Amino acid sequence: MILFPLIADLWKMDGGVAFGVVPKSIWNRNNMADENNMMPIVTRCLLIQTGDRLVLLDTGMGNKRDEKYYKVRFRDPEITIEKSLKNVGYVPADITDILLTHLHDDHVGAATFTTESGQTALYFTNARYHCSKAQWDWAIHPNKREGASYFKDNLLPLMESGRLNFIDSEGEWIPGINLRVFNGHTMGQLIPFISYEGKTIIYSGDFIPTAFNIPLPFVPSVDIQPLLTMEEKTKFLQEAVSSGYIMLFEHDYFNECCTMKQTEKGVVMDRSFTLESIMQD
Repeated sequence: MILFPLIADLWKMDGGVAFGVVPKSIWNRNNMADENNMMPIVTRCLLIQTGDRLVLLDTGMGNKRDEKYYKVRFRDPEITIEKSLKNVGYVPADITDILLTHLHDDHVGAATFTTESGQTALYFTNARYHCSKAQWDWAIHPNKREGASYFKDNLLPLMESGRLNFIDSEGEWIPGINLRVFNGHTMGQLIPFISYEGKTIIYSGDFIPTAFNIPLPFVPSVDIQPLLTMEEKTKFLQEAVSSGYIMLFEHDYFNECCTMKQTEKGVVMDRSFTLESIMQD
């Protein structure tokens, strides 16, 4: 198995969205907010070469929206999933499987693109797409809180292609990758637990999007069930510390990976490092 972290998007998010009820005077000790109260984040996908499969975890937001949509996110148009794939020697047509942690636009948007004729088509032409049935149903019939994060042109082409596979249970998905469901951020979010060289690497999705979200109160304001997020985090963090899990963050601009430790104030980040450094051990 070979792992390649890929930056699909570089953009910014309001600190209040990222950390919910935690005051700026606390979260800004670690995150340098700009004059608009925005903090830099990335969408870090993960490419996994395993056996005869080339698996991509999430796709980034793509470029189907209008200028206003990207402008308020301060997105760097020069950073794309296609360029990141090319940097490691692949093109979109090489991907065999795409696992979508969930279907918010910044995670699935690049799965499709708009053609010159104005049609929406699959961007990864040879891939099979995977998500949970619970998240799909949630996205197709969105609630008022999440409605602005789901777009039909991201979703319907996947179904119409006949290449969409629903995952209904936790456990082994393919050899070396186990999936678990966390529902605090959104219903049916799939979090991959990756076995690599005797280590367990957690691709964090939006469950714990950055290292600064590890402490229990640091729950994004967009989580639909923040109390459930805190409950899920409590159980997971105890397991993570005792088992020595490695976190691989999807949205952390400053930290790619980390281990965690228990302190008197709760579980916090211990050591920050890159995925490449793990692979060189």
